[in-house]
Amino acid sequence: MGTQTFIYCSLLAITTFLVSSYSAHSQDLTVKLIHRDSPHSPLYNPLHTVSDRLNAAFHRSISRSRRLSTKTNLQSGLIANGGEYFMSISIGTPPTKVLAIADTGSDLTWVQCKPCEHCYKQNSPIFDKSHSSTYKTEPCDSKPCNALSEKDKGCDQSPNICKYRYGYADQSFTEGHVATETIYIDSSSSGSPVSFPGTVFGCGYNNGGTFDETGSGIIGLGSGPLSLISQLGSSIGKKFSYCLSNTSSSTNGTGVINLGTNSIPSNPSKGSAVLTTPLFNKPPKTYYYLNLEAITIGKTKIPYTSGGGGYSLNDKTTGNIIIDSGTTFTLLESGFYDDFGAAVAASVTGAKRASDPQGILRHCFKAGGKAMGLPEITMHFTGADVKLSPTNAFVKLSEDIVCLSMIPTTDVAIYGNLVQTDFLVGYDLEARAVSFQSINCSGTGS
Repeated sequence: MGTQTFIYCSLLAITTFLVSSYSAHSQDLTVKLIHRDSPHSPLYNPLHTVSDRLNAAFHRSISRSRRLSTKTNLQSGLIANGGEYFMSISIGTPPTKVLAIADTGSDLTWVQCKPCEHCYKQNSPIFDKSHSSTYKTEPCDSKPCNALSEKDKGCDQSPNICKYRYGYADQSFTEGHVATETIYIDSSSSGSPVSFPGTVFGCGYNNGGTFDETGSGIIGLGSGPLSLISQLGSSIGKKFSYCLSNTSSSTNGTGVINLGTNSIPSNPSKGSAVLTTPLFNKPPKTYYYLNLEAITIGKTKIPYTSGGGGYSLNDKTTGNIIIDSGTTFTLLESGFYDDFGAAVAASVTGAKRASDPQGILRHCFKAGGKAMGLPEITMHFTGADVKLSPTNAFVKLSEDIVCLSMIPTTDVAIYGNLVQTDFLVGYDLEARAVSFQSINCSGTGS
């Protein structure tokens, strides 16, 4: 999904594969996540300032929102060299390690494959299908091939091999064969790599544009039938979660993605309640849709539904916002945002209005002679009132300037990853629900 935001999942190099077959009842999987701007990230640039990073994240978020509103291409939400997080897996027999963008706004997982017709420069070894004993192409009339949209699929008639082709927001592209392989996930909870034979993926032999050489492709974590999450299905109890630290982009803070029946929040711990809201089924199936009913700023509640003076991006009042780990900022409908921003500005105390040095964030505040008071902001989803901390709702530009982490859009509304930090966010795809539990995520990846 939208403007380049992504989760980086760094897995340790695997020297010995003591591979265990995974079953739904044997174990849960936990994998580290590293933000693109973290010192642990291969994209980290120590010369970039906080303002530089927020500026880049802003433009990735805007672009992602624009592309997620386009329903003709399920993968078009991405900008190729973007992504807020990376995820590392291994593929093939013997296995090849792959570092790729982990994206809840994409379905088909794809990696660069030899022999290349055209491949962009990649620092790590490119997967060579001819060296794998478990690689198998899918025919054009197969179920995985038919799961692709008409726009994105093709066929090599001789031999009979299904093809995919995706274009991205910045004119980058990937093209290749649809195939099955054994994928390995190295989990800190299992102690050894876990294998998932027969996983459908895209073997990309023609890839170009602005893809970063540190990455090998994209790991699809969306809701569609070809995503890694959907394919693992019953083996992970149709459940997964992530916990993103609000320090992951600046210090040694880390995050995790959890796969399995015990991954989602269940019982309250340390007084933090578990809040649950339904997932709504809307096209395209790739995205995870929630329903935002209102937002409260301090004591002012502003409805976000159609009718009754409220606002909505859709004619329907259900499923009006996409929750996405790959978008940094939260994007709200521009008509609503005018009233919302005014209410935020009126609620900030001990500060005066300030300008964002980059000129991109509208509502910024500079501390005056006394401590700045920021309002409590509550997101009212259907059945779940999620209270945000100041570190969720505001971003710190400097020691004395903060800006609202929510921006207006005329495209699709997105609940981004800044407002999700320090929450255990669980997805139960069987019950069709998302849950939130306030938790300190800074220690989850250690």
